[in-house]
Amino acid sequence: MNHKNEGRKMPFTSVGSGNVQLVADKVHCYTNQIVNVCYVGDKKEWVLVDAGMPGSASKIKAEAEQLFGEGAKPKAIILTHGHFDHVGSVVELVEEWGVPVYAHPLEVPYLTGETRYNEPDPSVSGGMVAKLSAFFPNRPVDLSGHIHKLPHDGTIPFMPGWQWIHTPGHTPGHISAFRFTDKTLIAGDAFTTVKQEDMLEVVQQKLEIHGPPRYFTPDWEAAEVSVKKLVHLKPLHGVTGHGVPVSGDKLLDGLTYLADHFKEIAVPNHGRYVEGEK
Repeated sequence: MNHKNEGRKMPFTSVGSGNVQLVADKVHCYTNQIVNVCYVGDKKEWVLVDAGMPGSASKIKAEAEQLFGEGAKPKAIILTHGHFDHVGSVVELVEEWGVPVYAHPLEVPYLTGETRYNEPDPSVSGGMVAKLSAFFPNRPVDLSGHIHKLPHDGTIPFMPGWQWIHTPGHTPGHISAFRFTDKTLIAGDAFTTVKQEDMLEVVQQKLEIHGPPRYFTPDWEAAEVSVKKLVHLKPLHGVTGHGVPVSGDKLLDGLTYLADHFKEIAVPNHGRYVEGEK
């Protein structure tokens, strides 16, 4: 397997780094520097959703043992998408745990070394993180022999009661996970709860329902459709890839407002992937 993103630690952090929060029944959110991973399940059976920043495998394993006991190992790793901050430690974790990894069929080529994502766009408006994005790792990991396509029927292996929702725009095969019984949403980067382009807001984790990270989103039309798809689900509990977990009216009202004003709030004023400038 390819370790190219694994060893390259990134210096970013936030006031929430290291925090573990129970978001809903059997859903824990762990903030790994500036990105969230989720532990879904209990001691009998659990999965890891996303795999954090490069160089974080030991921290992710330690949190798992805190939650589920010594030697805790998931049944699988589910990936919302394959950007470096969501697969940063996946290779080391797979080698340690020997578990399968699941992703949307359209995302699989980006997880087997076949192709790479579009280059980040540091020219977009937003702040220092956007400007630094030119230096972010963009080489794909290679999970050949370990990656599996999510079932076509929308179910998620080892996550009973959950459905995956195709939410492209940020990446072609981006997914979100939704549990209909209590309307819990794991959104990945379909939207965020922090203005991810702004360094100060990222560090402080200032709550703001915002679009997907501008510097890494190439298809804004699809991204808008995806947000409107999630609004239709009327989530009550939400974890995004970046920012603090949100519940109740703050989540649904904020997400509805984002959907209704997506072009003004989420889409950058200019950039490589903005309509009319492609």
